Amino acid sequence: MTFDLSSDQEAFRQQARAFAEQHVRPLAAQIDLDNRFPRDLVARAAAQGLLAVTVPEEWGGAGRDFVSYVVAIEETARVSATLAVILAVSNSLVCDLLLRNGTPGQKDRWLRRLARGEALGAFALSEQHAGTDAANQRTVATAQPDGGFRLDGGKVWVANAEAADMAVVIAATSLRQGERGMTAFLVPLDAPGVEASATLDSLGVRGLGCRHLTFRSVWVGEDSVLGERDEGFKIALRGLDRARVAIAAQALGVGDAALGLAVAHARTRQTFGRPIGGYQAIQWMLADMAVALDAARMLTWKAAALCDVQPRISAEAAMAKLQASEAAHQAADRALQILASAGYQRGSDVERYLRDARAAEIYSGTSEVQRMVIAEHILGLRG
Repeated sequence: MTFDLSSDQEAFRQQARAFAEQHVRPLAAQIDLDNRFPRDLVARAAAQGLLAVTVPEEWGGAGRDFVSYVVAIEETARVSATLAVILAVSNSLVCDLLLRNGTPGQKDRWLRRLARGEALGAFALSEQHAGTDAANQRTVATAQPDGGFRLDGGKVWVANAEAADMAVVIAATSLRQGERGMTAFLVPLDAPGVEASATLDSLGVRGLGCRHLTFRSVWVGEDSVLGERDEGFKIALRGLDRARVAIAAQALGVGDAALGLAVAHARTRQTFGRPIGGYQAIQWMLADMAVALDAARMLTWKAAALCDVQPRISAEAAMAKLQASEAAHQAADRALQILASAGYQRGSDVERYLRDARAAEIYSGTSEVQRMVIAEHILGLRG
């Protein structure tokens, strides 16, 4: 399988790069410093088709393939991991789920507005006791005698929640042979009974607008059920597979930016009368960074290409996310070592890259979970 980009894919990549350089780079450091959700940039990204890259044009999206999507995420993350993750949530965990599972009425109500940036979505799965163990849901949707459901419970670390108009919420709806059947709901966040915490602070990817959400007797109608009742966990897992490929691309962008800083510093920083790039110790660090990132890019592009032709890409997505997140962390860490005191200061770009890269090893499934997924496929324990 070749991984050369087509002319259309390359054109979209260059469009995303130009947007990131012109509009995002001047604001990226301040977004991180202020932990400020970049509403204006999200609106500008929508105008570039970046909120719904793979959604057909008839629904307001850019109508492009998954490889185009991941290269656009990588180009955005090279400048701002925060905006890249906001876009990944919108694309993979909201718009794509609606496109694949929504009714015509749900698409009319939400998808076109989300794709055009007239509304913003969030994805609410994780709970205090259901992060890695995502099936351990305590949020419950109880069917009501007169129709609809009553939603009670809480979700944590919901990205985009500060600015989102709606969220895809996963809640338990039944018990089947001792296991909880879960259903996905489209929940307007201005509905009575929905409460949001203050915006949370985090080590990296600051400005993501993360909040805890609490649902107190929130009524949702039958028309809010996304897909089939009790099949919501399957919908969530398929969305997470595709989101992991996007997170891999986000990590690649951060790692590549860190490598670029390290190379530039190695060329210009002089010790004992010559650039530090002339020393083997520095050369080996740069070589290891480049190899790990390029390997991750091939895994990521492979998984992205498969997204357009296979219904499930669990193993490929896990491999891409694992390799890319760990390669990005290594690249940012080694870049900080190479820059030394020039990087080891609050507010430096490489310091931000290190904090942002670390997050990619945690959200959308930790590195340990990715290894479990990969091993289960190798052993034939998963379909």
